[in-house]
Amino acid sequence: MQSVKPQDLGLVSRSPRELAWRRFKANKVAIPSAVASLSIAFFAIFAPVIAWIINVSPTERDANSITARGETIGVLGGISWNHPLGVEPGIGYDLLARLMYGSRISFMVAVITTFATVAIGLMIGIASGYYRGRVDSIVGRFTDFLLSFPSFFMIIALSVPMIQRIEKSGIARDNGARILYLILILSFFGWPYFSRIIRSQVLSLRERDYVVAARALGASNRRIIFKELLPNLWTPVIVYVSLALPGYLAAEAVFSYLGVGVQPPSATWGLIIADSTKYILNEPTYFFVPAASLILVVLSFNLLGDAIRDALDPKSEQN
Repeated sequence: MQSVKPQDLGLVSRSPRELAWRRFKANKVAIPSAVASLSIAFFAIFAPVIAWIINVSPTERDANSITARGETIGVLGGISWNHPLGVEPGIGYDLLARLMYGSRISFMVAVITTFATVAIGLMIGIASGYYRGRVDSIVGRFTDFLLSFPSFFMIIALSVPMIQRIEKSGIARDNGARILYLILILSFFGWPYFSRIIRSQVLSLRERDYVVAARALGASNRRIIFKELLPNLWTPVIVYVSLALPGYLAAEAVFSYLGVGVQPPSATWGLIIADSTKYILNEPTYFFVPAASLILVVLSFNLLGDAIRDALDPKSEQN
């Protein structure tokens, strides 16, 4: 009797990667959010080149775009062919150039903080979930201790003494010290959340048959962790990165707005929004453009993170 192959019945086997890609494409917001996120990242990385091509500068004052009283000339904050998003009132700096250059600092803080958080949380979460016992108990109590802290207020309260310490140590000065402080403090308070996620995953994975078999064959703990557990943890890592990055982008903007982060003459979105509040009645465009830009960035990355999470979920109902 001739055997029937799956291909003869119209059945095609697909790898987990192909199934995830199909679920990702089936999501209506996945591709638009991915395009928007990549475009935003492109504008941030190549800000100097783009600014040179469209002939705008974040530090060159255009006296013809403002009046003697500092008011913008034209409608909607001076939007024109020369200044696609208008200019800053009172100064005459091109707003698009300021946003592109400011996004570089915001993205740098967000990217470094995200990967530092993932690295620390991954190591501690694996150790806690795999070794359990006393290690899990100690790590768990320390994690509970950090999670009980009002991190937002602690970051603000510790900013002055910690930035001064960093400057005195000679590691960084001025805005460099402020950027380093934000990266360190956000990473310190951020890793416990991811560590809890990894711990729960490892507690489940360590009881799987392939891990038990590796342990029975005499595999070392190091081999089990790096060869058996770590390759199966990339899904929560990818999802967490896609969701944490926009969170840290918003956090950098908030702390810069409150005076904890980067300060003038450098520019970040938080600083631009803080400065724009002085002109919100007379020049509302100057406030709404950077605020809308920040909302667009955070929303795009959040939607992309949700789409990735749904695509990598093997129980997803999407086809």
